[in-house]
Amino acid sequence: MEKNLEPIKVSVIVPVYNLQDYVESCIKSLVLQDTHFKFEVIAIDDCSTDNSWLLLKNLKQEYPDILQLQKNEENQGLAVTMRSLLKRVRGQYIVYLDGDDLALPEKLQYQADYLDSHDDCFMVYHEMDVFDSETDKTISSYSRDYYNREYIPEHASLEHLIRYGCFMHVGSIMFRNHQQLQSTADNGNKIILDHPWLVLNMVYGQGSIDFIDKTLGRYRIHSQSFGGQTRESPQRRVQVLNEQLHVCDLAKQHGLDDKIVQAGKRHYQYATALFFLRAKQDQLFSTHLKQSTDGKWFLNSKHKKIWDNRDDIDTLRNTFYPE
Repeated sequence: MEKNLEPIKVSVIVPVYNLQDYVESCIKSLVLQDTHFKFEVIAIDDCSTDNSWLLLKNLKQEYPDILQLQKNEENQGLAVTMRSLLKRVRGQYIVYLDGDDLALPEKLQYQADYLDSHDDCFMVYHEMDVFDSETDKTISSYSRDYYNREYIPEHASLEHLIRYGCFMHVGSIMFRNHQQLQSTADNGNKIILDHPWLVLNMVYGQGSIDFIDKTLGRYRIHSQSFGGQTRESPQRRVQVLNEQLHVCDLAKQHGLDDKIVQAGKRHYQYATALFFLRAKQDQLFSTHLKQSTDGKWFLNSKHKKIWDNRDDIDTLRNTFYPE
């Protein structure tokens, strides 16, 4: 059978908006993947005002059989763009990558092989190298260094996504296509669309979330990235919390036990309190810490210690975040 008649094994979706400095390296990291199967890369430009679309068109001429393009005539936002991307997928397995991140050469083959050989797994993720865009230096490992890593088993579930947060980077996942795919792009969030998307895919999918302890991608931190913006804005961090709470409610609407949902909400309040403790926003720290516990439920011993010493904020900060 000729290559162009082979069924598509993997569809990679890439939303793009004003990423002229990064999108070419992102797309090339995908189209140059070394695989034994046919795959497609689908990129949609959300009416960028820079040269992103021109760069994408040039790449299309270079890789016409792999790269599929679309441009929104006006800016639609990520949720609408995601739905458009999902409508176009044809692969057995689906991968997502932000237009400023990178896939390493073995990514698609390694993850597809895993899903092929693990029928009980619905979604598989790998380690991501978190790096500074300006220096190219590694900052951390996304999953190994995740603050709740000790609670995440090798074979995780929807419950873990709600209780302990998004422990895998969205650019590290591959999952099985399913009939409810078009119902997974939620409109309720404006900043963290990846978390509800992953939750809804797990609601509709059957199987576990498995970890490949191998670095197969790179997550870029720059001034306009999610992490870069959130670290600089207390208001944005509160909005992120509100969207995390929405994700918990979304899971409850789809049948997840309320005790798990409430534990998840308290955990997110606690994580937000820690953010503001470190940021020296004492009133916000106290407000969210009070929302994180009833005085009986605690995520861990650190949570209880902080609660017990909540009136001595300077000592807490010096203990957990010394300068």
